[in-house]
Amino acid sequence: MTLSLRRLDWILLLAVLALVALSALLVWSATSHRVDLTDGDSTAYLRKQLVNIVIGLVLMLGVTVADHRWVRIVAPFVYLLSVSGLVLVLTMGSTINGSRSWLRVLGLSIQPSELAKLAVVIGMALVLAERSSARWQRRVGTVDVLLMLLIAGVPAVLILLQPDLGTMLVLSATVFGVLAVSGARRRWLVLVLLSAGSVAALALAGGVLKAYQVDRFLAFVNPDLDPRGAGYNVEQARIAIGNGGLFGQGLFHGSQTRSGFVPEQQTDFVFTVAGEELGLLGAGVLIALLALVIWRALVIARRAEDVFGRVAAAGIACWFGFQAFQNIGMCLGIMPVTGVPLPFVSYGGSSLFAGMLAVGLLQNIHVRSQAPSYVVPLAERRVLVGR
Repeated sequence: MTLSLRRLDWILLLAVLALVALSALLVWSATSHRVDLTDGDSTAYLRKQLVNIVIGLVLMLGVTVADHRWVRIVAPFVYLLSVSGLVLVLTMGSTINGSRSWLRVLGLSIQPSELAKLAVVIGMALVLAERSSARWQRRVGTVDVLLMLLIAGVPAVLILLQPDLGTMLVLSATVFGVLAVSGARRRWLVLVLLSAGSVAALALAGGVLKAYQVDRFLAFVNPDLDPRGAGYNVEQARIAIGNGGLFGQGLFHGSQTRSGFVPEQQTDFVFTVAGEELGLLGAGVLIALLALVIWRALVIARRAEDVFGRVAAAGIACWFGFQAFQNIGMCLGIMPVTGVPLPFVSYGGSSLFAGMLAVGLLQNIHVRSQAPSYVVPLAERRVLVGR
């Protein structure tokens, strides 16, 4: 597909570029003084994050300019690759922070569950698109829903076995959103909610969750239960954000950040750096940029001219929206600590690469919907109109 710059969603692109620029600054601030992490090289994490950003931008560009037919052809291979990665994690993965979620490849730590989020979204969208092109009925049927749940269920079970509770919550919310947008009957949505609650209860009762994960939920219910243990992260995060006031203490000058009181501040709790050093205004700008990305994803979904594009874009919006809410919520103490990264901002390659691939797919859908030569298959058009 020939890329026309005029057809790009520039609001989406500029919002993502602003987020990754903020990411580099916040990660640098969170790690520059941490000799235990950097071995005295104050720019070590900054350089690594800049490399991650460049790779992510290349991935985004590659998906943006790809022919939409190739995107649909490659989608099953992306799904199989993510499932294979999740299986390898359970057999030979590395345990970090109590969860076996990582693979060591050529000295790099890769988290396959991040890729699984995107794989599930495009897998469910592809199933619905292929089914709609092969029949004339307008309503999403039982077979369609079961196939989509099967696509989501395999990675979900593998992620639960790690156990990676945060990713499981994000994936569940994403699946619910995809089903809602696809036009599934309400009883399926109620069934998914009940099933998710039942699985969570069984995981808790059956000892699937680690002791520290249970303690995190108990600390969320009662923050004073263990302020120096399970509740320590949230307590320090709230102090850091409270220190920022309206305008913040200044980049690289946050007292809690400089003292290293907030654990995992460059990854899961990077939002506390923004809150402390940039203040309410700076943190508000970060949230507004994330909201812009989610809004543009929803706009792209509404304007998509085919089933695959509409469902995939809406699924990505649900993914980004819930994950951002979960991450910021745990920093503020209104959500339990589950260890999910802040999209486009937290340090690390896996989450950033998955997010940039998703943005590339959004741009691909947007550019294709703007192309005057694109004709929607009649069956898919009938499904769209029938909603």
